[in-house]
Amino acid sequence: MRTKKTLLPTLALLLLASTVPAGAVNIVINNVDPPGVGFNDPTPVAAVGGNGGTTLGQQRLNVFQTVADVWGKVLDGSVTVVIQSSFQALTCSPTSGVLGQAGSIQIFSDFSANARPATWYHAALANQIAGTDLTPGPFDPGFLLPPFNDDIVALFNSRLDNDPGCLGGIGWYYGFDGNHGAQIALFDVVLHEIGHGLGFANFVNETTGANTSGLTDIYSTFTRDIQTGKFWSQITTDAERATSARNCSNIVWDGPNTNPEVPRYLAFGLPSLTINTPAAIAGVLRVGPASFGPALAAPGITGNVVLADDGVGVGSDACTPLVNGAAVAGNIALVDRGICTFNVKVANAQAAGATAVLVADNVVACPPGGLGGTDPTILIPSARIPLTDGNAIKANLAGGVNVTLGVNPARLAGADAAKRVQLFATNPVQSGSSISHFDNIATPNLTMEPAYNADLHGGLDLTPFVLVDEGWKLKSVVIDGCNTRVPNRTLPDSTGYRFISEVIDRCAAGATNHGQFVSCVNHAAKDLRTAGFLTQAQRNALQHCAGEANIPPHGHDDDDDDDD
Repeated sequence: MRTKKTLLPTLALLLLASTVPAGAVNIVINNVDPPGVGFNDPTPVAAVGGNGGTTLGQQRLNVFQTVADVWGKVLDGSVTVVIQSSFQALTCSPTSGVLGQAGSIQIFSDFSANARPATWYHAALANQIAGTDLTPGPFDPGFLLPPFNDDIVALFNSRLDNDPGCLGGIGWYYGFDGNHGAQIALFDVVLHEIGHGLGFANFVNETTGANTSGLTDIYSTFTRDIQTGKFWSQITTDAERATSARNCSNIVWDGPNTNPEVPRYLAFGLPSLTINTPAAIAGVLRVGPASFGPALAAPGITGNVVLADDGVGVGSDACTPLVNGAAVAGNIALVDRGICTFNVKVANAQAAGATAVLVADNVVACPPGGLGGTDPTILIPSARIPLTDGNAIKANLAGGVNVTLGVNPARLAGADAAKRVQLFATNPVQSGSSISHFDNIATPNLTMEPAYNADLHGGLDLTPFVLVDEGWKLKSVVIDGCNTRVPNRTLPDSTGYRFISEVIDRCAAGATNHGQFVSCVNHAAKDLRTAGFLTQAQRNALQHCAGEANIPPHGHDDDDDDDD
């Protein structure tokens, strides 16, 4: 018996004609904004970054549809996905705000023999597995909730454009080219939020550990606690699940399609603090790197830890020049969070001769956040450590504590020792962010991290593979009607492409004759095969279809370059 349930959105963030992926899922933006606002805002604007819309509303809609087309290039599906979309005045302050939020309007269980029993699925994915729209009905513009015949609801913050008190009035950037500067790239935020609606989210209350209506969900099926070894779908009590949600750095995504891809997207070098001595507290700890000063590196800075003292109050906050400079000089300074900004603390320790700085948190929380701020005069590395670790170091200072601050070159930043990508587990739980995102320690940054990162460049990275683990299928690349049967997988930024079909598109755009097109595809396919992104059979299929294609039109000649 099919079961369905209606939800509200809770997850927030902080094509050329030559190549058409087969089985493209059609993603439709259902504009439910009233006249004159949001997508219908008539304010005249100039074209920006490839977005030629002449009004603010049209530029917003152009971004949404372009993002929908990006997802449509990668995912296969026969049932249209409808995203009920609007701009609204969401929470925002001068220093923080909700950029957007999205989620599945309904979830389904026991709807198909091809789905896991007693397991919730997002509506968009359930439709594809069932092969039919489980919520049929005409689009009903003008209403957000209800009606419930759309699949995903997505809300975005209009205050960024019209409220100077929202994030300092920096505004949305509506271009597609990544040249957003200090503005927030709407393209990247929409890409992230649609990912949630398509399946990158669980239906668990992480605070209480309760599943929705007592059933597990498809996301939890691949969410694993590496300390207990259990997948969340195997946990039988709410209490154990709530405890697991707070198990910082120990919750991973463990899926057969995603796991092999992790080393392709993440870099080696996990920011860490190694306590060398004393043996009682020795070990490797995760740290939150600073946004200022030199980046943490290997082999790191090794030294003895000295507690800073500025002679004011408790003294160890380092908000004024240190009075124990002679002791700090040549050593690693330990300071406490609070009173002043991080860069002020580090600057005062640097002035006293410290070689590096550890900032101990002043509340019980994990994982440690980064140290925000800017100061081009800071020339020493620094990082934040949790309160518990700071207290352990302080308790052993009398006997001497020796540490190394740097990166662990043997560990991927954002993965466990088995190279499974980490999920965002925090203590205390962060509602709307915990677990249903990748860990924010990932390097390079990933699209599905819990906060906006300015260096994403519109990439999908590991996200499609997570969705494939859940039951989505990747499209095949079709070249001028020839189906290669090659999945249109996403590619790391280092390749210069977002997905395989884009490789073919660029070859087509740059070719003046058929031989040039075939040669370009052959060389690109060879490079992708060498890098491990294609099997030999897939490489051969791309080359075969390129040879059969009429690209450029009527451009066949005898100059095909079939070298290896």
